[in-house]
Amino acid sequence: MTLKFLNAVLLTLVLIPSVFAADKMASAAGEAPTTVTADIVDVSGKKIGDVQAKQTKKGVEFTVNVSGLTPGMHGIHVHSVGKCDTPDFKSAGGHFAMPDQHHGLDNAKGPHMGDLPNLSVGKDGTAKTTFTDQSITLQPGNNSLMKSGGTALIIHADKDDQHSDPAGNAGGRIACAVLSK
Repeated sequence: MTLKFLNAVLLTLVLIPSVFAADKMASAAGEAPTTVTADIVDVSGKKIGDVQAKQTKKGVEFTVNVSGLTPGMHGIHVHSVGKCDTPDFKSAGGHFAMPDQHHGLDNAKGPHMGDLPNLSVGKDGTAKTTFTDQSITLQPGNNSLMKSGGTALIIHADKDDQHSDPAGNAGGRIACAVLSK
């Protein structure tokens, strides 16, 4: 082996870990992360899945992977407080929204920031889906999920009708994940 080859290998070994650590270092330095991953817990506090929120050019892309839910459609929303206190997750506050916004993707007056399509859970109680919300960001600003204290992703017991205020008649809060730096 040549000295040039060994230097190239050494440089690669030094650079690869630093590339993988970039998001963690950015978060530690107070910069906005490009990806946030969080555990989803049920009302007993048991982990039942995870969510990844990733900043893209089109908005925040959510990838949800969850199990142990009742089959069917479930409302899923971003809530304004980054807390998931069991058993009811009311600590997560109301929907992440500006004061003049109304609930639901089908609302003629426009949706809340963080209103998402219904989550379709299969007969086996699992769901794995990806959707993008163009009205929010992980970057600094009024529509940032990374505001002080973070936000929460809530899964509801029932289907969201996508137009009724304040929460689309989606029923109780059955699962929660804290989205924060």
